[in-house]
Amino acid sequence: MGINTERDIEANMQIGPTDEGMVRIFIEGDGIEIPMDFDPEEADEIAEEIRAAASRARNMARK
Repeated sequence: MGINTERDIEANMQIGPTDEGMVRIFIEGDGIEIPMDFDPEEADEIAEEIRAAASRARNMARK
């Protein structure tokens, strides 16, 4: 399975700070829970990657 493989899976995602000063991305769906913790600098890098991907997706949609 790759990034372009569509799946019919429903999941919820929550993003927020933890008590330990980390940023947690928490994904829950179909009986599974995935907590992913990142230090704030890593979270900033992930946010930049998401923004860049959104920009590329917008450009692709305009073609």
